[in-house]
Amino acid sequence: MITEFREAWITPPTPPASEEERAAVEACVRDYYLSWFEGDAERMTRALHPALAKRAFGVGPDKAPEIDESPAADMIAATAAGLGRARKGDRLDIRIDDIRAGIASVVADTDHYVDYLHLIRTPEGWRIINALWCWADGHGPRA
Repeated sequence: MITEFREAWITPPTPPASEEERAAVEACVRDYYLSWFEGDAERMTRALHPALAKRAFGVGPDKAPEIDESPAADMIAATAAGLGRARKGDRLDIRIDDIRAGIASVVADTDHYVDYLHLIRTPEGWRIINALWCWADGHGPRA
C-alpha cells in the first residue's frame, strides 16, 4: 500500500529543453537587458512578470548590509526614464543553467551587472519572476 502511494507521486524525468525553449528563455533575458540599456519600457514590461522580486544586497556606495528591492513597476518606470542608458556596455553573456517544467534558472553577466534570474513560462511566454543582482567587478557607485 505504501509503495503504491509513493509510486503515484513519482513523475517521469523531465525531457531536456528544446532548442526553441532555450531560445525563448534567452530572448526574454535579452529583452530585459536591451530594454534597460535602450530605455524601452514596453519591451521591459514584456520581459517581467508583474510579481517580479528583484533584489540586491550591499550595492550602495557604503556597501551597507541593506537589501535593495525593485518591483516590476519600479523597473519599468526606471527603464522609461532611461536610467539604464548610462550603463550600456558591449558584453551580455547569458548562461542557461536549467529549464524544466515551466521554470528556468539563468545567469546573466554584463560589463556592469551580474544577475541570477528565475523565469517562469506563462501563457504569454517566458517572464522573469526573480532577480538577484550585484555590480560587476569594478563597477557601481563604490568603484
